[in-house]
Formats: sequence, structure tokens, C-alpha cells
Amino acid sequence: MKRKMPLIAREQKRIYTGFLVIMAVMFVLTTAYTGFNPMVLVKNGDAFWEFITKDFFPPALPRASRIPGIFESILVTLALAMSATTIAAILAFFVSLFGSEKVSPFPRAAKYVRGFATFLRNIPALVWAFILFSSLGIGTGVGFVALCITSFAFMVRAFVETIEDVSQDCVESLEAVGASFPQRVAQAILPSCLCGFLSWYLYCIEVNIRASTIVGMVGGGGVGLTLFSYIKGFQYDIAFTIILLVAAMVIVVDRVTGRLRKEILK
Repeated sequence: MKRKMPLIAREQKRIYTGFLVIMAVMFVLTTAYTGFNPMVLVKNGDAFWEFITKDFFPPALPRASRIPGIFESILVTLALAMSATTIAAILAFFVSLFGSEKVSPFPRAAKYVRGFATFLRNIPALVWAFILFSSLGIGTGVGFVALCITSFAFMVRAFVETIEDVSQDCVESLEAVGASFPQRVAQAILPSCLCGFLSWYLYCIEVNIRASTIVGMVGGGGVGLTLFSYIKGFQYDIAFTIILLVAAMVIVVDRVTGRLRKEILK
């Protein structure tokens, strides 16, 4: 009788089984603690789909006089995401040089720089928008600052990790011949890390295209504010048209930036 060979080792199978059991227990405990009943979704599923099919379908166009304004708001969202990401990338590059112990002229301060970036990154852009809303009011300024803060914090951490991957021998050899801090950055860091920096920059643009729409709904300007105004006015069919336009915009940007990242990393 032939002996069957297991596809997965017994130890790995036990680990996977234990992990699934832990997930199931955590799901039960968290739903019990929050009072969430998954069966409510199943019970009210018909009402949800009825709302979607009757109020959102079919998508409708607004009055002809408002169509240029919608496309203008989409362009504002694109410009907002790209400008905030660009400014944040420039600032993050200089700050990340002090966040890497390999390069920083003040190695002891590197952990504080990374800690500050981690603190900023853990606060979502939507929360920053609410915080800034009371001081800056409604407008693209709120969206720009909120996206800039979160993008800056994210790219500081990403750029620091990219710098840490640079060979220490290259930096040490430049130090040995008396190269200054700017010279070490120009001769060792930039040539080795530029592709990584650009890849993270393009990825952050993808993220900010989506985030700028959400931030705009709470007063950050752009297409998010336009979308929220139609939802607030119970014009769901027009709002669905804007949602489709936003989805198309995100898909196009993702494909373009994804292709550029592949070319850069070749």
C-alpha cells in the first residue's frame, strides 16, 4: 500500500490550524464585546440592495451647467494629491537623512526623528482634516495640509528604510577620505536610493488620490466636497455618476504609476 505524502508538514499544519482557531475566537470575542451581530447584515441585506438599486441606479447626469464644475473638481483633486505628495516628498527626503543612523551627522537623534514620523503617520489624514477644519475652514488648504502631513510621515519612514539598505562600505569610504555630509549624500545616498525614493513617491500619489477624495468630503475641497453635496441633497443617482468618475480616475492613475514604478525598478 502506497503511503501518501502530506502536502504540508505537520508542524506547519498545526500552526495554520492554531492560527485559524485564534482568528475564530478573536472574531467571536470582538463581536460579543462590540455588540455587533453579523446576522443583522444578512437580515437587512434586502433593504440595502433595494436602496442601492432604486436610489443609485441608473446613474444620472447633473444639469449641463454643473458638468464643467464636476470635472474641474476632479482636476482639483488630482492637483491636490500630486502637489501635497511632491512637497511632502521633498521635506521627507531632507528629514530622512537625519533619521538614518548611517548617514545622519547626529546619529543619536535619528531614533527621535523616526519616532516623530511614526507618531504623525499613525494619525489618519481624515483626523488631520477634522483638526485643521476648525482653524483653516473649508477649502483645498485643509486637504493639502492634511495630505501633506500624512504623506510626509509615511515617506520619512519609507526613505529611511531605503537609506538603511545602502551599503555601509560606500558611506564609510567617503568618510575616510574626508567627505562632508552633503558630499556623502550626493555621492552615496542619491545614486543608490533615487529609484527607491521615486518608487515610494509614485506609490504615495496612488494612496493620496483616494485619500484626497475622502478628505474632500469633510471640507478639504475637490471632488469629495462635490460628491458630499449631492449625497447630502439626496441626489444619489448623480452622486453615483461622480463615484464612477472617481473610480475611473483612480484606476487610470494606478495603472500609470504602476507602470512607471516597474520601469524605475528594472
